[in-house]
Amino acid sequence: MQVSSQVIPDILDLSPGTYTENCPTRVVLDHVTSKWGVLVLVALTGGRLRWGELRRAVDGISEKMLAQTLRTLERDGLVHREAQPTIPPRVDYELTLLGHELAEHLTPLLRWIAGHAEEMLADG
Repeated sequence: MQVSSQVIPDILDLSPGTYTENCPTRVVLDHVTSKWGVLVLVALTGGRLRWGELRRAVDGISEKMLAQTLRTLERDGLVHREAQPTIPPRVDYELTLLGHELAEHLTPLLRWIAGHAEEMLADG
């Protein structure tokens, strides 16, 4: 389905293919705006975290989902993983410059959602 150029406001200044089915933005949006992706990215805005610290910060995430989310965000260049050669093994995660830039945009969104979630769910 093609979107009429009249439907998309010019003020958004998006590339012409942004709304097309095969646009790479769909893949990135899927990674970034997943429930866990947003929470992990925002949790890392406070600085470097170890695996356990990150798992506690993002309450409710399973080990499998945390590992999968971190691998995806690392592959996308948003999170840096650093394994320390210690016993027991120590792995730290932190945002890259690109990750920090993205988190600056996600934090107000998450703040807005937190401020309106109860109201929105009560109406539904």
